[in-house]
Amino acid sequence: MNISSMQQPGSMGMGQITQPANPQLTQPQQQTQSQGQQQTQQQQAQEKLDNISKVKSLIGSLRESLAVALKTAAQTLHQNSLVDVGSLKGIDSPDHRFNKNMEEFYSICDQIELHLKTSIECLSQNASSIRYLPISVIPTRTDTVATQEGPALSYPQFLMTVRAQVMHTQEIHDTLISAARMIAPTE
Repeated sequence: MNISSMQQPGSMGMGQITQPANPQLTQPQQQTQSQGQQQTQQQQAQEKLDNISKVKSLIGSLRESLAVALKTAAQTLHQNSLVDVGSLKGIDSPDHRFNKNMEEFYSICDQIELHLKTSIECLSQNASSIRYLPISVIPTRTDTVATQEGPALSYPQFLMTVRAQVMHTQEIHDTLISAARMIAPTE
């Protein structure tokens, strides 16, 4: 026999789950929570985009910005030609919409350039990494594992390897500097 079924009606036992008096009151809270979770997921998805995906996402706004800038340029040119012909009086205050639209266009171009430069740098670093460290690195694991392709380094091992390479390079640099000073002493 169930303990909750032995209790008197109206009393609440420990094993019972209570339902809210008005279930419609909790729906807006649930919707707000789900909307907040969706926004968080969208922000995380945007952060996870690589640079090329970011460039692709900026292309649409670049096209729109260029179209708006050309449209305002055409309007300004038409208006200036009407003033030159004499059909329209001169405008007292200059229209700054074209400048604003061109600034927006150049801003998007700068963002695209930044993402492309970052992508090029990442590819360069990847090529150097493959050349100077032929063992694959697993950044998500901290323990030593062997992959299907062969041995792999964990991220802490990779960091130690990189530090050792940097220290070795610094020693070579210092040795070359001291040798250069010995060959040509400063006067």
